[in-house]
Amino acid sequence: MAAQDQATLWHALETLEVPTLATLFADPARLARYATTLDLPGGPIRFDWSKTHLSAAVETILGQLADAANFVGKREELLSGAKINNTEGRAAEHTAQRGVGAEASVEEAQALHARMALLVDAIHEGVLGEVKSLIHIGIGGSALGPALAIDALAREEAKVAVHVVSNIDGCALEAAMKQCDPATTLIAVASKTFTTTETMTNAHSALEWLREGGVADPYGRVVALTAAPEKAVEWGVDETRILPFSETVGGRYSLWSSIGFPVALALGNEAFAEFLAGAKAIDEHFRDAPLADNVVVRAAFADLLYTQAMGCQTRAVFAYDERLALLPDYLQQLEMESNGKRVLADGSPLTRPSAPITWGGVGTDAQHAVFQLLHQGTHLIPVDFLAVKVPGHDLDPVHHKILLSNCFAQGAALMAGQASEDGARAYPGNRPSATILCDDLNAATLGALIAFHEHRVFVSAMLLGINPFDQFGVELGKAIAKKIDAGGGEGFDPSTEALLAEAGIGVA
Repeated sequence: MAAQDQATLWHALETLEVPTLATLFADPARLARYATTLDLPGGPIRFDWSKTHLSAAVETILGQLADAANFVGKREELLSGAKINNTEGRAAEHTAQRGVGAEASVEEAQALHARMALLVDAIHEGVLGEVKSLIHIGIGGSALGPALAIDALAREEAKVAVHVVSNIDGCALEAAMKQCDPATTLIAVASKTFTTTETMTNAHSALEWLREGGVADPYGRVVALTAAPEKAVEWGVDETRILPFSETVGGRYSLWSSIGFPVALALGNEAFAEFLAGAKAIDEHFRDAPLADNVVVRAAFADLLYTQAMGCQTRAVFAYDERLALLPDYLQQLEMESNGKRVLADGSPLTRPSAPITWGGVGTDAQHAVFQLLHQGTHLIPVDFLAVKVPGHDLDPVHHKILLSNCFAQGAALMAGQASEDGARAYPGNRPSATILCDDLNAATLGALIAFHEHRVFVSAMLLGINPFDQFGVELGKAIAKKIDAGGGEGFDPSTEALLAEAGIGVA
């Protein structure tokens, strides 16, 4: 379909009369239509998008836009290993890590997983000596993913205590080192290129800590997770402790690869396999379910309705489970680094909004901080709630009952509102939310949740016509920082030059 015809469809969405949520719920079939429970390896997950403004009319227009964008073809390109990341000339094969992709890529991923499993077993069996702790050093997806999984799944008991460090601020690494004994600690260095400044600087400091702690062969305590194994060898890591992954696996999509090593080390290889299985089940639903019944496509359609037609610039995510406290942070990178673009895949300007600003927090803490704006502010902000039926603790069940009651009450209140002659006590209502309710939180469930959001981002990107797999926007600031660090660069604005001088790191 010509760009002009797509513009006509976008205009139709923008000018569509959108009924209130109360009006939409006058349809007795609405709940059955927009709330779907999937039976997944980790247990059922309910995806309830009924309290959004989705409707048959909205789905019709976005379905036509999906046809115009050749979404089905693009989905096949993604899942078959075609070079869908056109700006970098490579595929995006994170699903192959889970068993869905080009046959050769799936086989390679399985072989690399087997290699990782052997090393994990060897560590657990004491082949590398007593190992009580792992300091995992990475940044971006190389750190956010492991941190999320460890925090969600390894709170009670871990085979090895994992400390994830990403910040170049030495306070972060120092805090991790204070909790570990150099004699019983391994270092994992996670870097796709094995050149990332923050990661390699932290790695050097960690090696020095091992050396000062009496470890005779610090490099012998390092495991490298990288798509550039030759760089790790040059740096000093033995080949037997290098866990490679394919360059077609992007950083924020890399948790399924050897970047997941700390997850397997903490939880065991069986749990990591369950993590992959949960994600694979979502891959298969995304691939096989008709668009009208596809929970991933449905979520993305709602996202596009709010950003493209209803002027929403942000989307909030609140996890009503302390174990998922890091999920909003993880989704920030996944969504904003993927779809925060200003050009189409062909390099021409993007003439409409791209990704919303993703933010959020943990319930019930957030209710006493930001929900005032959600309920009575002037911004319309779609909200996602995530909750788990089985609590992650053994305390009085009243804790979990109050937690879930608050979660469901917030969605109901956002939708219904409350009239009052006192404007300060009036709630406008008609504010959208979606709820994801898991039976249990385990490795497979977490894998499914992450894969769901990955594909949700992909659907929006394809309908907008952008490439979600590059991230050139992060490079300029880093390049300037390297110039400053090297003592070069000139012609900064007066404010920057004054700040550099005040901090004592002015350029030469």
